[in-house]
Amino acid sequence: MFQTLRSALKIKEIRERLLYTFFMLIVIRLGSQLPCPGIDSELFSQWFSGQTNGAFNFFDAITGGSFNEMSVFALSITPYITSSIIMQLLTIAIPKLEEMQRDGEDGRKKIASITRYVTVALALIESIAMAIGFGRMGYLIDFNAFTVIQVVCILTAGSAVLMWIGEQITEKGVGNGISIVLVINIVSRIPADMSALYEQFVKSQSVARGILAAVIILAVILLTVVFVILLQDAERKIPVQYSKKIQGRKLGGAQSSFIPLKVNTGGVIPIIFAQSIMEFPVVIFTLLGKQDSEGIGGKILKGLQQSNWCNPNAPEYSIGLVVYLVLVVAFAYFYTSITFNPLEIADNMKKQGGFIPGIRPGKPTSDYLTKILNYIVFIGAIGLSICAIIPIFFNGVFNANVSFGGTSIIIIVGVVIETIKQIESKMVVRYYKGFLSE
Repeated sequence: MFQTLRSALKIKEIRERLLYTFFMLIVIRLGSQLPCPGIDSELFSQWFSGQTNGAFNFFDAITGGSFNEMSVFALSITPYITSSIIMQLLTIAIPKLEEMQRDGEDGRKKIASITRYVTVALALIESIAMAIGFGRMGYLIDFNAFTVIQVVCILTAGSAVLMWIGEQITEKGVGNGISIVLVINIVSRIPADMSALYEQFVKSQSVARGILAAVIILAVILLTVVFVILLQDAERKIPVQYSKKIQGRKLGGAQSSFIPLKVNTGGVIPIIFAQSIMEFPVVIFTLLGKQDSEGIGGKILKGLQQSNWCNPNAPEYSIGLVVYLVLVVAFAYFYTSITFNPLEIADNMKKQGGFIPGIRPGKPTSDYLTKILNYIVFIGAIGLSICAIIPIFFNGVFNANVSFGGTSIIIIVGVVIETIKQIESKMVVRYYKGFLSE
């Protein structure tokens, strides 16, 4: 990775792209510190720090602390992520959108334009809910129509600006803009989390116990990172053989290739889906001021909150962890089914004269790909579940309440690997351009 960066910095075009990306990241962090007018930021931060249900912890992590500070970027790019997921689902359900996706570059531009409009609409809905909810809880300076409209406009505009910055990084920077915006927000929370772990497990202990605790913490983080890297890079290569073709007056030789099936086909999407579903009722009841409701409803809410899982003093709430893991596996299969179509792959192979050795073309190939895909998706889902369980276990057993967890590591590692590949591809393209121009 470092060798790639050193080589990239020697190339003027890529160096300019890296500097442009760095400048945009500075703009993002500066915007994350600007308080949103109309909101009592200090009072809101006090309320947030007093929350024990963890309803907004993951949301605060992916916004880089902007939500805790209630800055102009408090919504971050979460509306865009939700919009992208919705558009992917609608592409399967609506034939016209599916046709757009198959139209090549023009179709993708149209879908991207629709995604932007959906993003603004979702940001508007979320900001209205937050402005009214926090206004009723007394966190607006003046709870009136003007203040609500002001907060709604600023939060919506902040989310739209971050979406624009992400697209600019994709076009003029190193690529992968939206993902890079998400990663810089997550990374910005690491120092605070490391400081919290130090204060809780190292500083307050004796020298020997403090060193042991520090070694264990670093070992857990390192092992999780290594495991995520292996999970992200793991793939099953399905060999494909193409029959001989007539090239002019000669018979061309047979060609061999392979279909790469990633073990973690859904990336971090299944975990985001599962967390969103589990946290949605908790967030709604929190905004309504009913997060401490008693009875069966209150117990169900506590069971949905990650802060109550793996707690030895209240093991009954860990049933929520079981539900969470089931959702992760289910969404892994669901997301893979809408992004990878074995029947379409089999048909394209048949048209091009390709076949999997030992498997007949057509439906047998489709059935074979489906069987293999179901097997590796299950392995990938189990891997994702392990990454998600690690921080939840330590949070529950040792009360290590930090926002940086397995989900964050998956996002960071995945985006870093993808960004390095983007930089390498730009270097290769530049090399070939220079070679052809000589």
